[in-house]
Amino acid sequence: MDKFGKILAVDDNEDILFSLRLLLKPHVEKIVTANAATSIPELLKNEEFDVILLDMNFTKDAISGQEGFFWLKKILEIDPDAVVLFITAYGDVEKSVRAIKEGASDFILKPWQNEKLLATLNSALNLRKSKKEIEQLKSRAKAINNMMNRTFKDFIGNSAEMQKVYTSISKVAATDASVLILGENGTGKELVARALHNNSNRVDEAFISVDLTSISESLFESELFGHTKGSFTDAKVDRPGRFEIASGGTLFLDEIGNLPMPLQAKILTMLERREVTRVGSNKPIPIDIRLICATNMPLHQMIEEGKFRQDLLYRINTVEIDLPPLRERYGDIPLLAIHFFHIYAKKYKKPLRGFTKDAMKRLEEANWPGNVRELQHVIERAVIMTESEWINPNDLQMRPVNKVSEELDLDNYELDKVEKTIILKVMKMHQGNISKAASELGLTRTSLYRRMEKYGL
Repeated sequence: MDKFGKILAVDDNEDILFSLRLLLKPHVEKIVTANAATSIPELLKNEEFDVILLDMNFTKDAISGQEGFFWLKKILEIDPDAVVLFITAYGDVEKSVRAIKEGASDFILKPWQNEKLLATLNSALNLRKSKKEIEQLKSRAKAINNMMNRTFKDFIGNSAEMQKVYTSISKVAATDASVLILGENGTGKELVARALHNNSNRVDEAFISVDLTSISESLFESELFGHTKGSFTDAKVDRPGRFEIASGGTLFLDEIGNLPMPLQAKILTMLERREVTRVGSNKPIPIDIRLICATNMPLHQMIEEGKFRQDLLYRINTVEIDLPPLRERYGDIPLLAIHFFHIYAKKYKKPLRGFTKDAMKRLEEANWPGNVRELQHVIERAVIMTESEWINPNDLQMRPVNKVSEELDLDNYELDKVEKTIILKVMKMHQGNISKAASELGLTRTSLYRRMEKYGL
């Protein structure tokens, strides 16, 4: 056992305390002993201990263990993350079970075997270390979240489409319902997830965001569920997973549609049991999370194609929030453009006055396949590169819109009829395949369905 950890041993038997000091001194950083349980509050006030060895039966209560349970409760009131090992000469299964249920980490019988006690203590020290690591990660996540929330305090957009999104967020945020956010890349799915968290009862807890496309299949279980020391080649220490770190708060799984089927099954099992088991361990750890997922993929069609589990979809989409692409809320483009303009003019310290009319018109007429994220990048580049005090059309470098390969035979130019004609043509081209037609048109499946309903197709 590595020499680390501060130990507090409390027992009314001086011989027991002497034996513990003699046994543990070579193995731990520090050991403090006390022969009276009444000294526990003062000791914990003055110093933080990694493990507390607590006698279950003091002189006043020789065999029932009631005094030990009383002091266990007091310890956990002072330090909810305390790791307590009960020591008793009168151990039995009933007391062991009760001790664990009431917050003890393990149970040691007198007389003990030295090697067994050292092994139990080592596990307890690792548990304490893991708890502290989780708290540190949560604290860091909170600090990052607070910074992110200041940066993205409010959504930008007053369009009818965005008003629907705001209404959905306000209705579901305060609940613990699972939410699935649908939308193209760059529409702001994580922003919606953060808004749900910030307006929930879990706002003071961690918001943990996980991009599932960035985790390799081989490291998936370790990253999400955690691992124990020695469970694989590079597992040098115990490490909590993202689910464990997010417990008490919100877990945001981005791009869930990209998960391979075997990994979908593992996520489903975790959600059903509300517990995780670290790689290399067989001890389940209860978790309490609010789950929010997001994807730009057609999950319902993927179920039909056998690429996504229907039972997993039921678990993650109690409520669906569909984010409209930027081209469907063009009235918000000037607001967004001005918002990003002020951010980057200040960041790069450029004394710019704004956009020319022609520049703003060009922004409004663009197709924006990359949505808000693309608009943000275009404005940032324009602010950096412009040589004028006004941003003009030549400063705006955008991807060219793909031209329709075949000429459309139109007998009039009424916009609704033109749109209906194009939808019919593309649907025919793809033999009624909604996903392919939506992709060709640069729409989400939901957006295409809305237009088909509008035109009675």
